[in-house]
Formats: sequence, C-alpha cells, structure tokens
Amino acid sequence: MKTIGLIGGMSWESTLEYYRIINEVINKKLGGYHSAQIMMYSFDFSEIAELPDKGHWDEVAKLIIGAARKLEKAGADVLLICTNTMHKVAEDVQKNIRIPLLHIADATAEQIKAKNITKTGLLGTRFTMEDDFYKERLAEKHGLETIVPDERERQIINNVIYNELCRGQIRQSSKEDFRKIMQNLNENGAEGIILGCTEICLLVNQSDAEIPIFDTTTIHAASAAMFALNQ
Repeated sequence: MKTIGLIGGMSWESTLEYYRIINEVINKKLGGYHSAQIMMYSFDFSEIAELPDKGHWDEVAKLIIGAARKLEKAGADVLLICTNTMHKVAEDVQKNIRIPLLHIADATAEQIKAKNITKTGLLGTRFTMEDDFYKERLAEKHGLETIVPDERERQIINNVIYNELCRGQIRQSSKEDFRKIMQNLNENGAEGIILGCTEICLLVNQSDAEIPIFDTTTIHAASAAMFALNQ
C-alpha cells in the first residue's frame, strides 16, 4: 500500500472528511483491521485564508510547496491538496516535487465522463467559479463544458462557504439557497452539478438535486485510496 500525503486544514472541516473517506474505502477493499497509510500537513487556515483575496497567489504557492516538500521528504508516495480553490497553484506545486499530485478536477472529470455528461454546473468559492484555472482544465483536458451561477448567486455561495461552512455552521436557509441555485443551473442546461468546494458536501448532497451531483471531496479522497492500492 502506498502512503498518501494530505495537505489540509483549508478548512479542517473538509480535511476530516478526507481522512474518513480514505480509510473507509481502504477498509472496504481490504477488510479486517485495514486502514490507510496517511501523512498530513494541516495549515492554520487563518495564515492562508486571506491571501487569495489580496491577490497573493505567489505566497499561497510558496506555502503549499513547502508543505508538499515536507510530506515528500517524510515518505509520502502521492499528494492531495484537500481543497478545490488552492488547486489554482497545483501546477506550481507539481513542478516542485517528484511524486504525483492527484488533481481534484481530473478525478472529478473522470466521474463526469463515466456518466456521459458533457455540461456541468460548478459551485465553489468565487475564485473557483470565476477564475479560469478550474474551468479551463475541465475543458482543455477533458472536453467538458462548465457553467456557473449568476453574480448574485456566486456571492451567496462564497459567503456561505467562508462565513458558515468553514466555521462549522450548517444552516437550513443556506441549504435552500443552494438547492435553488442548483435548480437554476439545471434549467440553464447543466446535466450535473460539481460541488467544487470541499466543504459544500457538508451542506448538500444528491438528495438535494434532480440531476447528478459530483462531490469533489468524496471523489478526490476515493481516488487517492484506489491509487494507494494500485487500482
């Protein structure tokens, strides 16, 4: 079994889900007392959370590269950045390590294509929804079209992520907002919905939408477990 390195703490609420899901997949595959071999570098989120708002992506990259190198030196065989937004610097991180970095958008795209879906709606932080790093990777590498909510809805989503979900708050009113936003995306042609922030799965799931939901947290974590098992 390979050792998985997790770069987490952005936020710790979703990193907790990574740890749980990876171990559940490993145990389901191997049975008995088996669990995953995991190393984790967990950021103090307050040290990194405001850097994107200030446009300091170089500093974000520097911090995450530092964490990646520490995990690689400690013996990790594969790395995961346990957040969608910080994949804006994923290519920089991969260039600075020798072990593979499993990209969350690639893992998600494979699941989307397996359902013969070509157009999806994307929910996430404003950086994930508005910048090109995520949508372009889905388009150029996987041939997938991505649409996002309108500006007002993007503000709602970003606010819920940072001011509620990253602080462990789950509100029914926010769930209803997300349900309506996902319905609107469906009406605008989305055949599926990408939960493109690793905290969103704490708020909504497949029961909240009439079209397929792609939970990037579960998909990314499960792909790491299968990689560790050489499957």
